[in-house]
Amino acid sequence: MVKSVLGVNHRGLRDWIVQRVSAIMLAIYFVGMSAYILTHPQLDYQTWHSLFSHAWMKISTLIFILALLFHAWVGMWTIFTDYIKQAGLSFLLQILVIVGLIACFFWALQILWGI
Repeated sequence: MVKSVLGVNHRGLRDWIVQRVSAIMLAIYFVGMSAYILTHPQLDYQTWHSLFSHAWMKISTLIFILALLFHAWVGMWTIFTDYIKQAGLSFLLQILVIVGLIACFFWALQILWGI
């Protein structure tokens, strides 16, 4: 039996909920950013900079990034546990994905609060 990535006792329910909630959050952010881009056809650096200089935009973008990282982790974990049967290789790939996702998170923080 496959253990849940986020908790041992839930048998996939928590993973399913994380995947669905993060997908909804990603969709909301995507629709909002698409609407902004469509309503600003002459988008230049100043407009983009002023949008991301507000705290609410930084926080919503950070929530988007966290949702994306959780979504990616649950998806990759599922792929590794379903298709990679060699325990050592699966563990190594999971560690590489975790390190990569953490690096992306800190890089995103640096970019967002560097504006």
